[in-house]
Order: sequence, then structure tokens, then C-alpha cells
Amino acid sequence: MADIHIEREHALGLAAARQLAWKWAEQAEEEFDMSCTYEEGAREDAVQFTRSGVSGCLRVEGDRFVLDAKLGFLLGAFKERIEAEIVKNLDTLLAAKKPAAKKAAAKKKTT
Repeated sequence: MADIHIEREHALGLAAARQLAWKWAEQAEEEFDMSCTYEEGAREDAVQFTRSGVSGCLRVEGDRFVLDAKLGFLLGAFKERIEAEIVKNLDTLLAAKKPAAKKAAAKKKTT
């Protein structure tokens, strides 16, 4: 079995991170035929995801995302490619959120 561990820090806060994680889960279901279960918590959320040959969890915190996945024997051979795709998707979602966060911060400074 191959393991994937990815951490990404952010400054979104839990509410905005939660929205981003919902988008990530929707993409995982549509693009990779994953089955995702979203559990909201007071301090962190968890997105459990599974499909044949892979299972894992995306922890959603106010200041970071932590993804842990286990790949089965067959998918383990593609670990680098799968990990790169997950990183690309998560980084793309985070990059899309940054301009909105910067605009909000700039508005607060001017008022």
C-alpha cells in the first residue's frame, strides 16, 4: 500500500475553508468517481473519501488542510501522478480564493 500525505496552510478561516472543501469534494466525486462524506465540526471538518483502490480523509481546519490517503496495490504504482493531481486541484482552489481574501483585507484597511 502507498500512502499520500499533503498539508496546505491558508489564512481563510474555517467558514471559507469549509466552502473550498465542499468544492474539492464535488470535484473528487465528479472527476474521480469518489464517494465523499462531509462531517462538520466545531473546530475542524472532515471529508472522508473512498473508491475502489483508494480511501482517505481531508481534514479542514481554520488555518490548514491535511489530506491523508491510502492507495491499494494497483493504484500504488501511480502514487506520484495521483498525488500531483490532488496537489494541483487543491492548490488551484486555494489560489482562486486568495484574490477575494486580499480584496476583503484591503477593504478593511481603507475603512
